[in-house]
Amino acid sequence: MSDTSIAKLPNLELAHYRFILNNPKTPEQYEEAKTKLFNIIDENNMAPFYQLVTEELKISLDKTLLSKYQEANKEELEKLEERLQDAEKNLGETEISDALLAKADYFAKIGDKEKALTAYRVALEKTAGLGSRIDIIFSFVRIGFFFNDNDLICRNIEKARSMIEEGGDWDRRNRLKVYEGIYRLSIRDFKTAANLFLDTLSTFMSTELMEYKDFVKYAVLAGIISLNRVDLKKKVIDAPEVLEVLDEIPYLKDYINSLYNCEYAKFFRSLADVERSHLRTSRYLFSHLRYYDNSIV
Repeated sequence: MSDTSIAKLPNLELAHYRFILNNPKTPEQYEEAKTKLFNIIDENNMAPFYQLVTEELKISLDKTLLSKYQEANKEELEKLEERLQDAEKNLGETEISDALLAKADYFAKIGDKEKALTAYRVALEKTAGLGSRIDIIFSFVRIGFFFNDNDLICRNIEKARSMIEEGGDWDRRNRLKVYEGIYRLSIRDFKTAANLFLDTLSTFMSTELMEYKDFVKYAVLAGIISLNRVDLKKKVIDAPEVLEVLDEIPYLKDYINSLYNCEYAKFFRSLADVERSHLRTSRYLFSHLRYYDNSIV
């Protein structure tokens, strides 16, 4: 697994679309989210996830389509099992570990939570290198993000921290800050989230979690509510990394600048826009929307 590029497994865009479809505050985005979600499911033959979301959303399940997905899953898993057996008979520990990880990745790809977790545990036991073991722990965290399992997230962030303290490299230390920052954001620890995000603004590489523009958005939103005036100006408003993309994020520039400049009429208009466009549509922030609004004003 590359230190600088990790596959989007599971694909967290799906978790976002699933959130939108279950969110009564975002009806205007429902149809687009539904189309995108089921297109990705179809492209990746995600039989387990297809069953989950059709039941959850009370949408009619297409048995023909499900059968197609299940057959594709069966064929791919048979290939992965053949690869594993060949590695066990003819190759070495590295190839066995890679084959086990490929199988775990496939379960994550199709949205089978329990089988993915089991397969990653097996892969972890057979993986020797510390860096590769840390990467597997990050896979557990991403599954936690995908399925909103905070216990899984928290436990594995702690495991990753412990392993990194044993000798994790610079890249993985920075990646952990991003993972923990998202978790802290989701549990309303905005100050810790802001500090972690701001520490990694110039080194962000965790595109398996979100695009850089979204990362900056969360850094700004967490910073506004938790930093004092001096730090907000120095670490956020004047940060080159923020300035580089701020104009690409709707309403955020007016929001932060009007607050800092005490332009309150403009600020309250911007706050309403930010709430509608960013807070209501974020699965990490939605449950804290009222708290956020009350704290910022």
